[in-house]
Amino acid sequence: MIDKIRRLLSDGEAIRYIIIGICTTLVNYLCFAILADLIKLDVTVSNVTSVIISILFAYVTNKLFVFRSHCENLKQLIFEFVKFVGARGITMVVEIGGLYLLHNLLFMDKHIAKISVQVIVIVGNYFISKLIVFKGKK
Repeated sequence: MIDKIRRLLSDGEAIRYIIIGICTTLVNYLCFAILADLIKLDVTVSNVTSVIISILFAYVTNKLFVFRSHCENLKQLIFEFVKFVGARGITMVVEIGGLYLLHNLLFMDKHIAKISVQVIVIVGNYFISKLIVFKGKK
């Protein structure tokens, strides 16, 4: 286990993922705040929209900068994109359900709830991307 962590850190993948993860989280949160606070959309609508935007941002940045994935043709690219969106769909359900639970049912502040749920989602997304979507691709 320690050797795996050392390898991740030595090739920079984990560091790149953290940097891109922070950027993706900022995209997600800023879109959410703009939609919920400035435009005054419903919290759930704002959340779903911000998650979709951040998934698209995350695909491009994870593909190019974190996992440095290369596809030989359009079919491979489409398959990789569908796997990524499908996998992120799992954590999207966690994020949307978690925010709904914390904000609507437990009456937590929407921003604290959003950030709390995103912590869980970030960790899940890394393992899903690493083990399912971009595995073995360089």
